[in-house]
Amino acid sequence: MAGKSLYETLGIEQNASSDEIKRAYRRLARKYHPDINKEAGAEEKFKEINAAYEILSDEKKRRQYDQFGDSMFGNQSFHDFTRSRGGANFDLNDILSQIFGGNFGGFGGGFDSGFGFESGDISAKLTIPFETAALGGEQSIMIEGDSMRVKIPAGINEGETLRIRSRGRRVGKRQGDLLLKISVEPSAEYTRNGSDLSKNFTISLKAALFGGKVNIKTLEGEVTLKVPAGTKPAQKFRVREAGAIDRKSGVKGDLFLVAQVAIPNVESLDSALVDLMREKLPE
Repeated sequence: MAGKSLYETLGIEQNASSDEIKRAYRRLARKYHPDINKEAGAEEKFKEINAAYEILSDEKKRRQYDQFGDSMFGNQSFHDFTRSRGGANFDLNDILSQIFGGNFGGFGGGFDSGFGFESGDISAKLTIPFETAALGGEQSIMIEGDSMRVKIPAGINEGETLRIRSRGRRVGKRQGDLLLKISVEPSAEYTRNGSDLSKNFTISLKAALFGGKVNIKTLEGEVTLKVPAGTKPAQKFRVREAGAIDRKSGVKGDLFLVAQVAIPNVESLDSALVDLMREKLPE
């Protein structure tokens, strides 16, 4: 039977409980973190520890690994598997995502993270949905093996740092903070400029020529836009206070809707209409 070197990486038995896995991870992560361990190979070891923890702390991934063992790594031990891919200088996240499926978070207890061992502060990167950045909300994260929910303020921007007081590590009498550097997922629908949003919408040729109404979904519900006769492609319409919230002022920005005119397939039109259009439409 294939070996089970992920358990060896954390120094635990194969029947270890989730609490035992968590304790082993915390102990080893502190020992080998590059901020305090400058020995050669510490960064590689730290990466292995985080990867082993993320797999074994996830019930689905652990079941996969328990079934197939190190055969998932080409029958190599996990240490040899990482060494064969360049040690600390390769993207383990991408490789393990291909093996196990799902998202691996950079191997800092759920996402990219680092520790300020003197202050107790923990720095991490957190990716949030576009809608949450615009309007605020909550995000579940895992840090040092503990799950917590973080309140995301409305209007937060890409690259901003969110400080969560007293959620870092205790050093002496001081409880450190958790510092989250925010990354915002791109939106397939919207672009953002400050607190203003832009979005394309499509209208029929009839509505563009003669006017009409179109229902458009926004971040907070549906609006009905009255389109005037003679609307041109790329013409913009403003929906006031339907954008993102400005974090400093608390005021909502506007939503700019950009018209895209749908040209019908000539073959789908009545032949008499086609002949009339061909005759009457200006060059």
